[in-house]
Amino acid sequence: MFKLILGCLLFVGITTSAQNKKWTLQECVDYAIKNNISIQQSELDLKTTDIIKKDAIGAFLPSINGNASHSWNIGLNQNITTGLLQNQTTQFTSAGLNSNITIYNGLQNQNKLRKANLSIIAAQFQVSKMKDDISLNVANAFLQILFNKENLKVQKEQLSNDEKQQKKSEEMVAAGVVARGDLLDVKATVASDIQKVIAAENNLFLSNLSLAQLLQIEDFQTFDIADVDYQANTSATLLEKPESIVEKAKQERVELKIAKANLELAQKDVKIAKGAFEPSLTGFYSFSSRVSYADRILGVDAFGNPIFSGPLPIFDQLSNNKGHNFGVQLNIPILNGFSAKNNLDRFKIALDRSKISEKQAVLDLERNVYTAIINAKGAMNAYEAAIAAFDARKEAYNYAKEKYAVGMMNSFDFSQSQTLFTNSQSEVLRTKYDYIFKVKIVEFYFGIPITEKL
Repeated sequence: MFKLILGCLLFVGITTSAQNKKWTLQECVDYAIKNNISIQQSELDLKTTDIIKKDAIGAFLPSINGNASHSWNIGLNQNITTGLLQNQTTQFTSAGLNSNITIYNGLQNQNKLRKANLSIIAAQFQVSKMKDDISLNVANAFLQILFNKENLKVQKEQLSNDEKQQKKSEEMVAAGVVARGDLLDVKATVASDIQKVIAAENNLFLSNLSLAQLLQIEDFQTFDIADVDYQANTSATLLEKPESIVEKAKQERVELKIAKANLELAQKDVKIAKGAFEPSLTGFYSFSSRVSYADRILGVDAFGNPIFSGPLPIFDQLSNNKGHNFGVQLNIPILNGFSAKNNLDRFKIALDRSKISEKQAVLDLERNVYTAIINAKGAMNAYEAAIAAFDARKEAYNYAKEKYAVGMMNSFDFSQSQTLFTNSQSEVLRTKYDYIFKVKIVEFYFGIPITEKL
């Protein structure tokens, strides 16, 4: 009984610990990279390129194939050993070995191997880009949860203050100090606060759900993140010249590396297609032997009848009937329905597309970097403006509270002052996390990992 109770307590403790786990941003990013479906698919594509490389290496090796057959012939058949026709049932066994090797085919095998190596590099860049995109999405979802958490605290605090104000107003109405209409305004404000708290709770739940789904976590009901107070500090990256950030992004970001790898792949395709116009030289070799189970004719007797004897031993026949065939074969393409030319033209068009895509990738990266810089600076200005507005609203609220306490302001005007003050608090939180995330995007282009300095 003691062991059973102890086991139950341990199970409950472990379950409670798992449910109360607070995920950090680094843990969220690491878990998403490990379990995200899109990343897993990209990693499978990378494994596929390894197989393609093995195929390219195998094209340099000779092909070797063996064959064997055994047959029964019933009736008048020619003995393949003696050449005579005999009315009998015979059995034959034959075996052979064939080998072919490509000596030259317009360097197509060499170019296919180089293309396979480039495909591996391109797939690795694609996996890196997928991980970067997932990291940004996780960071954005993580910061959204933090904002909703703090916003919920603000709404609850406002509700608590208004409930205290309602209780005070009820006492003042009972004492005849204020009119009953003021109490009704306060009650309406409390009801509105409750709705805002419910909306904030729903937003927090949905943001938790969004991040849990991004991490592929099924038990989103108990999912929660660590409560960290991130500061909206001035980023040293924003002090860099935009041109410096762009040049750094060109060196760090994988988008340009992917575009360059795709261009090199297209160039290899053109070389492979050109190789189809050149002659190909193939070497071949084959070995074969056979065994007959028919009786041999040793000669004829005095009456002209054949004298039969049993078949030779199997190994003797294999040795006597063995044969070799080897040589080289030259194939010269002359006319193939324009298939080789059309194939080359298609790859040339694909090469032109890759060149355009590379140029577009550079333009897109420059535009994205400049946009990120402008958005970050705009978010910083919005955050500073929100702080200034909050300070002003706070003073106005304190002043309104003093006036309301001495009866110089009605409940409706005081409620409006409270609402503006609460909204300014929420706006500070919103602009704060918006600024933090947009700064991280700029730093991300500058080569700083998403979880560093956050």
